[in-house]
Amino acid sequence: MGVQTRQILVVVYFIIFFSLFSRYNTFKEKEDPPSSYNNYFEEVVAAGYDPQAYLSYFSTIIEDGNFKDLIKLRSEILSLQRLGTITSTSAKTVNVDDFGATADGTDDTEAFGKAWKEACSSEGAVVLEVPQEKSYLLKPIRFSGPCKSNLTIQIYGTIEASDDRSDYKEDSRHWLTFENVDNLLIEGGGNINGNGKIWWDNSCKINKHLPCKDAPTALTFYKSKNLIVRNLNIQDAQQIHVSFDKCTNVQASSLTVKAPEKSPNTDGIHVTHTQNIQITNSVIGTGDDCISIVSGSKNVQAMDITCGPGHGISIGSLGSGNSKAYVSNVTVDGAKLSGTTNGVRIKTWQGGSGTASNIIFQNIEMNNVRNPIIIDQNYCDRHKPCKEQSSAVQVKNVAYKNIKGTSASEVAIKFNCSKNRPCQGIALQNVNLQEQGDRAAKAICNNVKLSEGEDVFPQCPRP
Repeated sequence: MGVQTRQILVVVYFIIFFSLFSRYNTFKEKEDPPSSYNNYFEEVVAAGYDPQAYLSYFSTIIEDGNFKDLIKLRSEILSLQRLGTITSTSAKTVNVDDFGATADGTDDTEAFGKAWKEACSSEGAVVLEVPQEKSYLLKPIRFSGPCKSNLTIQIYGTIEASDDRSDYKEDSRHWLTFENVDNLLIEGGGNINGNGKIWWDNSCKINKHLPCKDAPTALTFYKSKNLIVRNLNIQDAQQIHVSFDKCTNVQASSLTVKAPEKSPNTDGIHVTHTQNIQITNSVIGTGDDCISIVSGSKNVQAMDITCGPGHGISIGSLGSGNSKAYVSNVTVDGAKLSGTTNGVRIKTWQGGSGTASNIIFQNIEMNNVRNPIIIDQNYCDRHKPCKEQSSAVQVKNVAYKNIKGTSASEVAIKFNCSKNRPCQGIALQNVNLQEQGDRAAKAICNNVKLSEGEDVFPQCPRP
């Protein structure tokens, strides 16, 4: 290792230590990130692996400066804090009941709109309260900012979606939307119920004779920054449960997201065109991806995630309709997946362009997962086969470390990469996956440039 590389590593380690110290002093929650994240690159070097000779991914991340973006993510996301402690004595309380909400099964949308207008237009600390042991029925509603206050929404009770599809004629894509609302905290331990069954029954994935149509996302955050969303139960979404779209600086933690395994397209947490987001300590089981990270997303961390049932933790799909897609600096650190159709997945369509790069999957436990590790650059979610195309989203600099467990299929590792744009800089270390029933699993590796340690099983076939 050269002197310059050693100096860079020393600086990186110092920054990591400093960011940990900053987090301890600025972030009020007690849990610490997995220590393996902070020591990841140090461990690789200490184990005798030369980043330039063994895993080109690590030297690329350092030399290109991309690791600095991960450090920036830590300093920006982990230091999110409220401006003062909001209590019942220091904040103005706006209760939806005081604006006409009845929680008797009739429509409370107007009352929630009036309460929001009051809270958003008030100055200082404001708490918008949804009382406990009550269930409020809402049609689609948009909570728009900017607001004069730093808002806290305490959801103690239940917010339930109208299941009359005619109520969604004006906007068939959204139910609850927060738009242009900065410095927002939503918590309370309450429930958000999308009443999605009527939508699932009318999905083309359930009934092949029906046309494919969009369904609402239950909870959308759009063009907002400095968000904390925690301690909520979101269930039975019409389609996606929670979406962060064009947001910056987000903490999502202690969320429980649930829907039946057969509910179509019910992604748990969807991240699109969003930067600097951390998803932690959450339990997700749905009919689609537990977490989906799509184009325009950068600096994404997912830690301490329990996933299943569902389709796993996915980057993509990317590049559909010959589009350009960019995702970078994603870390999944600490996850347990059980009975899912995929484990950690990158999926791209043929014909797309752009890159998915600088991605770490580590400290992951698989239990009876059908495709534990998969990169699929020939993804096709259509009834008819997709035509072969030459262009593809470039997948590069992806590391898999400390991944163990069982595969529900014979193939535990599958790299199905593009002929014209092979996967580059793929690295595996300390991976041990067996087929369920203690049978030996195998790996299929097409069009991939990779490095594997001796502690990797199954190994890719040698050319």
